[in-house]
Amino acid sequence: MTLVCLPWSDPQVLEKVLPPGIDCVTYDGSGEIARAAEVEFFVPPYMGAAHTLEVMASMPSLKVVQALTAGVDNVWQHLPHGVALCNAKGVHDASTAELAVGLTIASLRKFPEFARAQESGQWLYDRYDALADKTVLIVGFGSVGAALEARLIAFEVNILKVARTARGDVEGFDALPALLGQADVVILTCPLTDQTRGLVDHTFIAAMKQGALLVNVSRGPVVNTDDLLAALTSGRIKAALDVTDPEPLPANHGLWRAPGVFISPHVGGNTSAFLPRAYRLVSDQLQRFVAGEPLLHVMSAP
Repeated sequence: MTLVCLPWSDPQVLEKVLPPGIDCVTYDGSGEIARAAEVEFFVPPYMGAAHTLEVMASMPSLKVVQALTAGVDNVWQHLPHGVALCNAKGVHDASTAELAVGLTIASLRKFPEFARAQESGQWLYDRYDALADKTVLIVGFGSVGAALEARLIAFEVNILKVARTARGDVEGFDALPALLGQADVVILTCPLTDQTRGLVDHTFIAAMKQGALLVNVSRGPVVNTDDLLAALTSGRIKAALDVTDPEPLPANHGLWRAPGVFISPHVGGNTSAFLPRAYRLVSDQLQRFVAGEPLLHVMSAP
């Protein structure tokens, strides 16, 4: 019988997720994995520490790793040779797009300032920026970018899109220098790869509009933190960040106190929408695995 290792132990959850003909052990990131040598299909704990991936070295029968994240940059170095890696495409699209819109509106409409002013009873009446009529550039237009576009359309904005490969109305990364100067808001939804690591550096920021808003819901290292901090300090741009480099952001880090920045603690995908979608994906993948059918979202090595 096929043995899988899942991060969930609730019997009601397992009843939903496991198809017939599959045996299961659970691993939540603590302790050892029972029957590790027999595990063929492994779902690591969501956002687990490095040791939750290092355990794959004790799984000689492993054939498939199903990540619960869209980005898998942290998995490759631990993946045994010949094992298929699938990401969680679709699981976090709605939540991440929702947060990207929320961070954008909160930053433009000064929600953080209003929250601080409420504590001291200040009435900050003024005229503030709207999202309406802005030009928004989505950098890394994949499934999260598409979900973001669907939500942005209702806000009456002009949308520009770039991706690694140009297609239709989506331009390639080589178009970034020209597009950045047109955008009031730049939203990063790209995966972390050799091409995107440090993408947002001094040159990238210099091409942005004065006072533009940078929103990062991708990965922290896509942005050069030193260059971003310099641009925030000078007032060149503003930023809303769900991810940072380093992460978690140390309490004494300059980003916390930089002007014009709003930071959330990498919670783009971790919402009430996450687990139901994760259960459906894992169940579908396990059914495919048992039936010998092609798996979804198989990643190519970087």
